[in-house]
Amino acid sequence: MGIVNLTPDSFSGDGCGANSHLAIEHARQQLDEGADILDVGAESSRPGALPVSEEEEMRRLRPVLREIARWGVPISVDTYKPSVMTMALDEGAAMINDIGGLTHPQAISVLAERNCGICIMHMQGAPGTMQQAPSYGNVVAEVQEFLAGRVAACMEAGIAIDRLLLDPGFGFGKSMEHNFELFRALTAMNVNDLPWLVGVSRKSLLGGITGRAIGDRMPASIAAAMLAVQKGAKILRVHDVGATRDALAVLAAFK
Repeated sequence: MGIVNLTPDSFSGDGCGANSHLAIEHARQQLDEGADILDVGAESSRPGALPVSEEEEMRRLRPVLREIARWGVPISVDTYKPSVMTMALDEGAAMINDIGGLTHPQAISVLAERNCGICIMHMQGAPGTMQQAPSYGNVVAEVQEFLAGRVAACMEAGIAIDRLLLDPGFGFGKSMEHNFELFRALTAMNVNDLPWLVGVSRKSLLGGITGRAIGDRMPASIAAAMLAVQKGAKILRVHDVGATRDALAVLAAFK
C-alpha cells in the first residue's frame, strides 16, 4: 500500500498539500514502483495535528481521486468522516481506511450501504493529543478487545466480515514500549482471523530505535516491514514502495 498524502503538514515530509498535480505525480510514482493499493489521505494524523473541515478534506481529495480512479488500481481513502467516505466511494475509492475505528456515529451505517473494503484501526485519543500520555493496563488485550468490538458492530449492521481488515495503530496513542509489545504480539493476536495491515514506515518509534531523522529511516522502515510480514501482516502501508518490494522479493526467495 503506497502512501499519498494530500496534506501540508505530513510527519514524513512528503505531503502534497492542495497541489493535486504533485499528488497525482506522486501517486503515479508509487504505482510505477509496484504499489498494489494507493492509500490517499487529505487530513494529517501526525501527533499534534489539528483537524480540517469536511469541505477542505473533500476539496483536496476530489481532483486526485478523479484522476487516479481511471488507472485501475484499488484506492484506499484515509478518513473517519462519513461525508468524506461517501464522496470518496462515489469518486471510485475501493476501500475506507478509518484511523478512528468507525467510532463516528454514522460511519458504520454509511459503509453498510456500500460494498467497499474497510480497514479498522485502533487509536487511543485523537491526533492532537494522543501522544501526550498514552496509558494502558494491557495494551495488547485492550487493542484486541477494541477491534473485536468494532468488528462485531460491523457484522451487526450487516457488513460482511470478508470486507474487513485490521490495523493495531502503531504510533497512534502508544508509547515506544506499547508499540513494541503490540509488534511482538502480532502473530498471536487474533480477531476473527481477519488480516492485519501494518503501518510503521518512517514513524517515530523507528527514530527512537535508530536515532535517525525522518528522512533517514528507510532502512529501519524496511526492516520493520519484513518483520511484520514474518509475523503475519498481509498489507504493508509504506512510503518507499520500490525498496520495500525489493526486500519482499528477497525475503520470498530465501524462504
